[in-house]
Amino acid sequence: MSTVPERSAPAAQAPLLVERDPRGVVTLTLNRPQAFNALSRELLLALRDAVAPLRDDPQARVVVLRAAGKAFCAGHDLREMRPQAGGDGIAELFELCGRFMLDLVALPQPVIARVHGMATAAGCQLVAQCDLAVASTDARFATSGVNLGLFCSTPSVPLARNLPRKRAMEMLLTGEFIDAATALDWGLVNRAVPAEALDAEVETLVADLLSKPASAIAMGKAQFYRQLEMGLAGAYQLAAQTMVCNFHDPDTLEGVQAFLEKRAPSWRNPQ
Repeated sequence: MSTVPERSAPAAQAPLLVERDPRGVVTLTLNRPQAFNALSRELLLALRDAVAPLRDDPQARVVVLRAAGKAFCAGHDLREMRPQAGGDGIAELFELCGRFMLDLVALPQPVIARVHGMATAAGCQLVAQCDLAVASTDARFATSGVNLGLFCSTPSVPLARNLPRKRAMEMLLTGEFIDAATALDWGLVNRAVPAEALDAEVETLVADLLSKPASAIAMGKAQFYRQLEMGLAGAYQLAAQTMVCNFHDPDTLEGVQAFLEKRAPSWRNPQ
């Protein structure tokens, strides 16, 4: 996928690289390859700061989260955490990570994880929290904290909302790796393709999302996550309200008219 850098910096200085292409596709690259892109406090702050302005940016259409080096993300940086054991720094780090996961949900844009290599613990959490995920067939996933005596409680939150309960518990209780084919079968990722086809598969998904009206995507995403936390009656009420608002959106009216006239719709945000 061709991109035009909007902001970048030398690899030794920036834990996160941010690019935006002319279509409004924002690519966030975890850039701590020497540490397998472990989520240090600095990286989490960079992710927070990169995502925050996108919430009110109508020109941003899709977010792709990827990683440099051999791995997607090895979870939290244990070397950074070790001196803080028992102190307030640990609580701050987990709170920062949790807020960022919520920030991803709050974005109106769909977020795609492009996964290669390993995604463990909070790295697996990151994959699960993204709206969509495309993995290379060499990718491996684990919530391996239990092997260190630290149950992956925070990764369990999106994991339990993506996988069937017993699948999620198997990952959490055993800490064992699953391969990309298993992750696809269990619902952790949407697609699994050979490494050489990974970028093309992500681009196919990006192009599909760009062909849809941004307003419908934003309303639908917000409703989807809100209804997950509701009872059945409340979920249906919210869904109906959202569809009423969606139906009166100019893009929707154009889409319906185009269907009736047997022509391609002309969205307000053509790509």
